[in-house]
Amino acid sequence: MRHLWVAALLGAAVLLARAQEPEANVNERYSVESAEISGADQSKLDQPVRDDLRKLVGQKFSQEKLEELSKLIRKAFPGRPVSIQVSRGSTPDHVKVTFAVGGRSRRFDLTAPKAVYHAREGWSGEVEGIVQEHSSVFRLGVVSDDDSRVERFAGLRARYENQKVGTERLRLAFEFGSFHQIWNGATLAASAEGNAGRLAADVYRTRQSFEPLATVVLARPLKLSVGASFQRFQMQFPAARTEAANAVIVTLRYDRLLEESGPSKHRLEAGYGLRAATRTLESDFVYARHAWDFGYTLWRGNHKLSERFQAGAISGSAPLFERFVLGNSSTLRGWNRYDIAPLGGNRIAHNSVEYRYRAFKVFYDAGAVWTRGQDATLRCSAGAGVHLGDLALLVAFPIRNGRVEPVFIAGLNL
Repeated sequence: MRHLWVAALLGAAVLLARAQEPEANVNERYSVESAEISGADQSKLDQPVRDDLRKLVGQKFSQEKLEELSKLIRKAFPGRPVSIQVSRGSTPDHVKVTFAVGGRSRRFDLTAPKAVYHAREGWSGEVEGIVQEHSSVFRLGVVSDDDSRVERFAGLRARYENQKVGTERLRLAFEFGSFHQIWNGATLAASAEGNAGRLAADVYRTRQSFEPLATVVLARPLKLSVGASFQRFQMQFPAARTEAANAVIVTLRYDRLLEESGPSKHRLEAGYGLRAATRTLESDFVYARHAWDFGYTLWRGNHKLSERFQAGAISGSAPLFERFVLGNSSTLRGWNRYDIAPLGGNRIAHNSVEYRYRAFKVFYDAGAVWTRGQDATLRCSAGAGVHLGDLALLVAFPIRNGRVEPVFIAGLNL
């Protein structure tokens, strides 16, 4: 029965996508004569976004490209609506494109940064309200996440960000979160086994976090963030007590749209993050968590090819929320993370390759998560699906010996 309803959902999505194709084919005979932003200061956009806007000129009209660029513009002006306006150009078979940013009369916006359904893990999601006043942005969100960490955590998250502190090259942010945890039985059993049969000594009931962060634009494609993370959590066993994991945060990110080669467009992304907890900050845990990521995306007409790689290592003793996981809606899709590493791991390596044509996508994931001193086991998965605007419907297949068990995943911005 599971296979039937998954097939039915994909079949309906395919029919809907095909129904939209004739209009897209008609529009593609037009070329973009000009592309601009109205209602906002274009200089506030990051350089890669401005490059994307400039390079629309001369290309064939693509609604998909316009929607992707609209999302990036909306991020630069949170709380303000962005609409795409297309008008007749001054020459035949040409159109003018305008991204109209709404005025500040709309200072409140309600968004869903995350909404995911995983057939084996259930629902995860976040809803947040955004209020903007000049360069200040306030966010308040409700989250229930069983997708990104070892545990499911649910609670409130609040964030204040000043996007221009004297200069556009400096931003300040303060984030606060308060969550309670729900633990999977596999995690509790693995924790008890690692503690000589005692009740899980490393799980916690609640967690509160406070993170001040300063971001400096070193160069248009390069940003450096420095701050601190103060985490307090109430341990469950052997007795209720409060412990802290206080760390220094350093993050370096590179994001650049590369020069075109003919009709192609390329984007290069890379990052390094360090979270170092020390006794100097009165932390009960002492550890260093290193994380690297690399991404490359190639667009050519309606074709899109992307590659994502991530790696990480933890030295010292880190709490469970810092440990690495694989087997969710974005890594080793189709696998169950509790079957792979119910306590997470302190080593990770993962790579994902995706190919997309219009609304259709295929992907292949490969990776391993393990604990230092243990052997790393490479696992792979493959799958396919469709994108209907921001909504993605995927079927993933974990590659095992002699078994095929499709897993359905649906979500926004996957």
